[in-house]
Amino acid sequence: MRVANAPCSWGTLEFERLEGEQIGYAQMLNELAEAGYFGTELGDWGYMPTHPPTLAHELDSRGLSMRGAFVPVSFSREEAVPEGLERALKTARLIAAVKDTADPPLLVLADNNGSDAARTKCAGRIDPSLQTDIGAFARRVEFIARTVRQETGIEVVFHHHCAGFVETPEETAEFLASTDSETVNLVFDTGHWAYASSRFGDVSDAIDRHGDRIRHVHFKDCDPQIAESARLNEWDYFEAVRKGVFCELGKGGVDFPCVLERLRHIGYDGWIVVEQDVLPGMGAPKKSAARSRAYLRSLGI
Repeated sequence: MRVANAPCSWGTLEFERLEGEQIGYAQMLNELAEAGYFGTELGDWGYMPTHPPTLAHELDSRGLSMRGAFVPVSFSREEAVPEGLERALKTARLIAAVKDTADPPLLVLADNNGSDAARTKCAGRIDPSLQTDIGAFARRVEFIARTVRQETGIEVVFHHHCAGFVETPEETAEFLASTDSETVNLVFDTGHWAYASSRFGDVSDAIDRHGDRIRHVHFKDCDPQIAESARLNEWDYFEAVRKGVFCELGKGGVDFPCVLERLRHIGYDGWIVVEQDVLPGMGAPKKSAARSRAYLRSLGI
């Protein structure tokens, strides 16, 4: 298992209307490489260069591999699919142009998280009444995933995510049951799973339950005290992130030694992408990334 990081750890998130100064991609890539990571995800369209030779140079000059690109789509709405497909294809073509042919990146689809007011307000404590039609949602994901694979050759995975319509363990299980493993599989995100379920011990068990569908892994930690405060005080998703619900690896409640044991047990040999979702201007990203990398080295990766 090799280790990457992502622009979201430097405050570059996919959400609109976020205030705060954004760290430029060149500084982010420099700091990511200096902290000991070997790959990166793309970040929002336009954050990194979209001219393939330029992007390839920026990666190669730092010894970095492109590992994936995140494309949010409002899959709960049929009318959002055409525009979502256009963005997915555009993004997939870019990462295909800079791919390591022996180890190509993945396109990461997700709901347009944070766009539905009720789901955003209740992230981490979702009531079943807020659920969408998972079957229809899954069919739209499959349509985009199938088209992307056919037109670009890039494999597609889906990211369960807080403040979206596939957040909880139950919703994720229903989504997987409604999709074909030949078309789309799962990004397993330890922090989002912990926050969504409120059962930190369930993170490693989920790997056993869904191991045959896990194609990509995000290592994210979650502070159980802040998560509990978010529930008690009814913070919305962005307030919880602002308060630091996603912390440096090893400082929260996710049992990463056990997670690694379970990943090895299922034979996972892909990339681990470290993510510490922070808002623009929060914290000291380079130092946090370096400490998380040191923690993983202490665990043998």
